[in-house]
Amino acid sequence: MTTEPAAQDVVRQTAVPGTPPDGPDDAGANLWVVAARRMRRNPGAIIGAAIVLVFLLVALLAPLLAPYGAEALPGRSEIRPTFIPGPSEDYLLGLDRYGGDLLSKLIWGARASLLIGVLSTLLGLAGGALLGLLAGAFGGWVDAVTMRLVDLMLSVPSLLLAVSIAAVIGQTPRAVIIAIGVVQVPIFARLLRGSMLAQRGQDYVLAATSLGLRRRTVVMSHVLPNSVSPVIVQATLMLATAVIEAAALSFLGLGGGSPTTAEWGRMLTAAQNELEVAPRLALWPGACIAVTALGFTLFGEALREALDPKTRKR
Repeated sequence: MTTEPAAQDVVRQTAVPGTPPDGPDDAGANLWVVAARRMRRNPGAIIGAAIVLVFLLVALLAPLLAPYGAEALPGRSEIRPTFIPGPSEDYLLGLDRYGGDLLSKLIWGARASLLIGVLSTLLGLAGGALLGLLAGAFGGWVDAVTMRLVDLMLSVPSLLLAVSIAAVIGQTPRAVIIAIGVVQVPIFARLLRGSMLAQRGQDYVLAATSLGLRRRTVVMSHVLPNSVSPVIVQATLMLATAVIEAAALSFLGLGGGSPTTAEWGRMLTAAQNELEVAPRLALWPGACIAVTALGFTLFGEALREALDPKTRKR
């Protein structure tokens, strides 16, 4: 007779720590189902989700929404040294210094920011989850070595580390993705490790271990699934940071491309010399960066509140 089925029953009958039901409707409900119900009652979550949804739709549907191509310069002949045409019937937000349609550049820039933000966050999440899993599952000298590596990465300011990595790899969008992803690795690693260490001391882990389950089974089937909620919330928040850092690296000239590249950070770089002539060239991409980051932050904070019983509102 094997002990694993019995252990599975014990674990399933043990409530997930820190997630008590808030009412009769939530009793026995899945953690994520309960969180979704709370977020539907949270105005901040609704606003954040709406902003994120608009951003995603604009990025994905850029070829259909943008009046002109990403590198098109339809108004080049209308540009003068001291004059940049403003909004008109043909160009709703006006032209930039190079004759590109500003609206089209903003729309295509959303796609570039989404690509960099998502890929860099996935890279940071994968690397951080691997280190956090090693430290949280094995402990001992593995935990000590892994955490010293993480502490070494955290000792360098994030922007400085990202600039250094991007400068070494080269001035390309790929370098920006790798740089931002590496900066995020220690954040995810520490978070997952701490969450796993907290779960390892719970009763359901003791019950599973005492019934003969192997450590690998306990970690991968029970401890890890119950530890990923904070990591998922952090990933949502890090998307906002990734968008800002991508714009910062592009503004510093590390994102590659030409001055006419449709990317929000690059557009800010090109606009800094035109502030007196056409301040809108800096205002619009700056507003896009701020609003997008705000949307991810509002949604991430609402998700954190919905999943964390210590901070969520009743």
